[in-house]
Formats: sequence, structure tokens, C-alpha cells
Amino acid sequence: MSALICGSMAYDTIMVFHDKFKHHILPEKVHILNVCFLVPALRREYGGCAGNIAYNLNLLGEEALTMAVVGHDFAPYSQWMNQNGLSSEFIHILDHQYTGQAYITTDEDGNQITAFHPGAMNYSHLNAIPTDKDISIGIVSPDGKEGMQLHAEQFAELEIPFIFDPGQGMPMFNGAELLTLVDQATWITLNDYESELMQERTGLSLEQLAERVEALIITQGSKGSKIYANGECITIPVAKPNAILDPTGCGDAYRAGLLYGLMNELDWEVTGRIASLLGAIKIEHHGTQNHKLNFSDFKQRFHENFGYSF
Repeated sequence: MSALICGSMAYDTIMVFHDKFKHHILPEKVHILNVCFLVPALRREYGGCAGNIAYNLNLLGEEALTMAVVGHDFAPYSQWMNQNGLSSEFIHILDHQYTGQAYITTDEDGNQITAFHPGAMNYSHLNAIPTDKDISIGIVSPDGKEGMQLHAEQFAELEIPFIFDPGQGMPMFNGAELLTLVDQATWITLNDYESELMQERTGLSLEQLAERVEALIITQGSKGSKIYANGECITIPVAKPNAILDPTGCGDAYRAGLLYGLMNELDWEVTGRIASLLGAIKIEHHGTQNHKLNFSDFKQRFHENFGYSF
């Protein structure tokens, strides 16, 4: 069995601002905003939601098939995937486009300002869900709008359960479009900001949204996460990181943990904690795909954090 990860592949240019945005952005002057953040630390990393989720799911020992559209500059990323045992079978290369490019600035509070050039991602609808693979589960993560809609529809038609993870792509959709995607999905995952936007655009509360899917997962950063399933709300605590170096990609690591739990038919209490721990391991490293794990050590850290084993 394998998971099909639909979403963006991108090069991340990650910059660290050694101060807090709130010290430099005046709320009463946002209508004439003109700020510059000095970022002495800069790195270029492999990223994109699909790439990050697949990388993390692969670390947990599951087969992750990445489906994305990339540009003529993808060769270094392809080599990286090969080195890490990741399949690029369903990656479509367009010679006239760049691979997605994210420019991410993080402040001392962990807040982020991101500029994103989608490039080839805008053509994600050129890919179709394969029908000749043993795909047991999927995820529709941020991608080109038409591609996200097409892949959700195809997953539903093929009766392949999938997570709808709109992420940064949510502003592209109106309320009616979001409700269509919700009703096609098996599960939904959002961060706390996205959950507010989802409620505003659809006119539904979290409880009402949860009634339309098998589970609604809301991540809340350092406050943990909540899983609405089976008529109840399950609170998932955070796992304690050994260091806090870079929050970029923690949400993608969490989503890989969700996929792992679902693929292995674990309950939500365990699945949420696996996701939380994977996010904690990610935050201990700079970049989104530079952490490694030994599964025995992972299970030991799970026991240390939560007091039981899975």
C-alpha cells in the first residue's frame, strides 16, 4: 500500500530575522506599509508541501508517491529525492516554467512572512490520479487551484480516502468551492488561522464541518492540536522538542504523521501524538528535509513524551 501526496514541490529560500515583526510593523500604519527586515542568515532548501510530507512519511517507513508539476530547474531536487529513496514517478516536468519558489522570513517569535512564486505548480491539473497503483490513501495539499479541485474529485470518484489540506491555498477558494472539497474529502486538516478562515467562508462552525467528514484536525502550534471525530473533540498535547531552531515545515511533518496513523489503522489519540512528535523532531532542525530518525528511537521518544507505547 502507498500514499499519493498531491501538492507543491518548491525550493525554499529561508531567512531568519533576529528580532520580532511586531517591533517594526505599526498596526495604525499598515495601509502605507514599507518595511525592510535585515536577514543575515539565509539558506536554500528543498521544500514544498508535497515534498515535505513525502519526505517525512518515508522516514516513518511508508511508501510515499509524490505527484506534482515542476520546472526546468528541478534536477537538483530530483537527485535529492533519489538519494533519500523517494519516488519521482508521478512528477511532471515543464521546460518553460520554474519549479515553485518560496521566500520565507521567520522572526524570533516563530512568525513567518512568505512570498511564493508558483511557477509550474499552476499546471498541476496536467497530472491525474493514477489508477494502476495500489494507492490506499491520498492527500490534497496546497497546489494549483484547478489541480486541487481535479485531484479531490478524482480521489472521490476512485473511492480512495484522502485528506484535504488547503493550507496556504485556501484564499483561492470561495465558500461554495470549499464546501465541495470538504464533502469530497474523508478528513480535513487545518491550522488555527486556516480554521478561522474556513468557518468564515463556509459559514459553518468547526463542529458542523466535522460532521461532514470522518475527522477534522486543527493544529495550534505550541498549544498542541485538536481532533474532532466521532462526535467528540480530542486534545493532543505537544511533544517536547530538544531545541527550537526552525518552524518551517512542521505542519507538513505533522500531516505525514496523520497519514502514517491512518495507514496503520491507529486510533486518533495515537495518530495525533505521532504527528505531534514528528513535528517536534522537525523543529529541531533547520530546513524542512534535513532531519533523520531511527524508528526505534522514535518509538522511545514517543514513550518518553506520552507515557505509553504504540
